[in-house]
Amino acid sequence: AGWGWRLAGSGLWWPGGGGMKLLRGPLGAALGLVLLLSPVQTVEPISLGLALAGAASALTGLISYPRLYCYFRECCLQREGARAGAALQEDLDKKLFGQHLVKKVIVKAVIGFLNNTNPKKPLTLSLHGWTGTGKNFVSKIIAESIYQGGVNSNYVHQFVSTLHFPHAHSISQYKDQLQSWIRGNVSACGRSIFIFDEMDKMHAGLIDSIKPFLDYYEQLDGVSYRRAIFIFLSNAGAEKITEVALDFWKRGKKREDMELKDLEAGVSLSVFNNKNSGFWHSSLIDRNLIDYFVPFLPLEYKHVKMCVRVELESRGYMVDEEIITKVADELTYFPKEEKIYSDKGCKTVFTKLDFYYDL
Repeated sequence: AGWGWRLAGSGLWWPGGGGMKLLRGPLGAALGLVLLLSPVQTVEPISLGLALAGAASALTGLISYPRLYCYFRECCLQREGARAGAALQEDLDKKLFGQHLVKKVIVKAVIGFLNNTNPKKPLTLSLHGWTGTGKNFVSKIIAESIYQGGVNSNYVHQFVSTLHFPHAHSISQYKDQLQSWIRGNVSACGRSIFIFDEMDKMHAGLIDSIKPFLDYYEQLDGVSYRRAIFIFLSNAGAEKITEVALDFWKRGKKREDMELKDLEAGVSLSVFNNKNSGFWHSSLIDRNLIDYFVPFLPLEYKHVKMCVRVELESRGYMVDEEIITKVADELTYFPKEEKIYSDKGCKTVFTKLDFYYDL
C-alpha cells in the first residue's frame, strides 16, 4: 500500500524508525485481517488509528467462526474427513513400502470412521509385526493426517509400556491413572487419539482397564468415547505373520496376493495366547473390541533399498544407487538359508546412511 504496509504469515510489516518492523501476535493478525477485508487500497495515518482501535474487537468477532479460530489455535479434529483421508492416502503411498495390506486396511478403516457421523464405538486398531516394518511410522502418519501437529498435537497421546508402566507391582495404580487420563482427554476432545507402544512388554491385565472405553456404550458418566481412536503397537504375532509370508514365497505365490483373511485370525489368536504380550487372554480380544488386527509383513531386500532411496531424497542428497546397494547389503536377513527378510526392517537404515555422508 501507499504507506508501505505488508501482510505476512506471522503478522503485519509496518514502516517504523530505522526500517520495517513486524507487528506480531493477535493484534498484528487482527489488523492484518482488517486491512485485508477493507476495500481501501491505501492506509492513511488517521485511518490507521481507527483500525488499531477496532482491531481487538474485530478479532474477537471474527474468531468466533470455527475455521478462523482454528487458524490461531489448534482445534479438536483440525481436518475434515475428506482432507484427512487424502493426506493419509498420499503419505502411505509415498512413504510406506512392502505393506499392501496395511495401506488397504488403514485407509479404509480410518477414512470410513472419520466420515461416520454416528460411530457405535471408538476405532481400535492393533498393529503387529517385526521391528522396523513400519508400525510406529504408520501411527505417526495417521496422527498427522488428522492433526497438523501429528504426534505432538495436544489431542494425540502416546504411551510406551517400559516408560509409563514399568513396575508390575504398580498395576492397580497404573489402571487408575490410565482411566483418569483417557477420561479427561476425551472429555476435552472427543476425537482424541491414543497410541500404546510396546504392547508386547505391557503387564498382562493392565490394558483391560480401558475395556469400557472401547465398548459399545453411548456414554459413560456423561462422556462419549465413540469418536476416539485407539492404536496398539506390538511385535507379538510377528512369527505367525512371517510363517504365512514364507509359505506364500515357497509356494511361488506373490506377496501382493496375500489378503487380510489369510493373516488376521491367526495373528489375533497368536497374540491372545502369547503370555509375554499385554493382550494375553485380554477381554479386548475376547469381546471382539479390536476392529482390525493389522499385519505388517517382513520387509525384503528390495523394500530396504526403497527406504534408503527415500531417506536420501528427504535429506536433499543425489540418489546414488551404489550407496543404496551398500547400505542394503550391510543389513542381515532371515531365514538363515533363504535370507529373504531383513531382520530389522528399515529401522537401522537411517543411521547406516550417516556413515556415507558428513552431516
